[in-house]
Amino acid sequence: MAAPLPADRLLAAFRAEGVTVVEHDGWRTHNRNGHGDWGPVVGVMIHHTVSSGTANSVRICNDGYTGLPGPLCHGVIAKDGVVHLLSAGRANHAGGGDPSVLQAVTSETYGARPPVPREHQGSAGAVDGNARFYGFECINLGNGTDPWPPAQLDAIERVSAALCRAHGWGAKSVIGHSEWSDWKNDPRGFAMPGMRDRIQHRLGQDPAKPKPPAKPKPPAYEPFPGTAFFKGAPSSPIITAMGRRLIAEGCGRYRVGPGPRWSEADRQSYAAWQRKLGFSGTDADGWPGRASWNALKIPKIK
Repeated sequence: MAAPLPADRLLAAFRAEGVTVVEHDGWRTHNRNGHGDWGPVVGVMIHHTVSSGTANSVRICNDGYTGLPGPLCHGVIAKDGVVHLLSAGRANHAGGGDPSVLQAVTSETYGARPPVPREHQGSAGAVDGNARFYGFECINLGNGTDPWPPAQLDAIERVSAALCRAHGWGAKSVIGHSEWSDWKNDPRGFAMPGMRDRIQHRLGQDPAKPKPPAKPKPPAYEPFPGTAFFKGAPSSPIITAMGRRLIAEGCGRYRVGPGPRWSEADRQSYAAWQRKLGFSGTDADGWPGRASWNALKIPKIK
């Protein structure tokens, strides 16, 4: 268990993890702290909104509705991956849940999933999840077919990892609402064990350390088409590309061009290239061979 992060540290943790954040007016003080405990916290809970549209979903989660005043979460995760911060304190998102789940999350001692919950809001043995969990509502209809875009899943992963990293938790501190209450089915459309795997993988990386740049792909060159190709007087963009490379190597013997049709100017230019490589006699007759062709490194024709 840990003390909840103050607003500034919460924001800093998200930004350090690469989360794109929108701070909504009053989010630092908009909370339900006067209606129950806020902390110590043990984890993060993920929900779906059963709504569509960013502005509409954010409004509902910020204001709440009859019988359940807002804020209904700490942040709304939109389909584009932007996280809209609504609260830094107690929020009405988790309700009552199973004490065995709370214990399993606190100790992080479960397998792929926490124990199956058998309690819910209002049941005799339920415990208050609003006091113990950060909550994030993810915009989704919750019908099992509304898509979860990669950017949204990435944001769920980053938000969860940011809080786990800040508190020294592992990914088993992140659960879905359905894993907390036997009345709930969210988030529906992706599996929480897989998301925990993603979060744990991210926790093994240092977000402050830039990723090494991707290795550039090696350049692709035109393969040697064979001497007979040239002796057939071809017309091909390969001939034009060859001529440009010969000019770049200072071996061009062109008055006009080069062009796609093999010509005597191409042969003379290629002979100059062969001589530059140290060939002589019949080995420098201007008809391309494999060794000289590979050395010319003609870019692959796209």
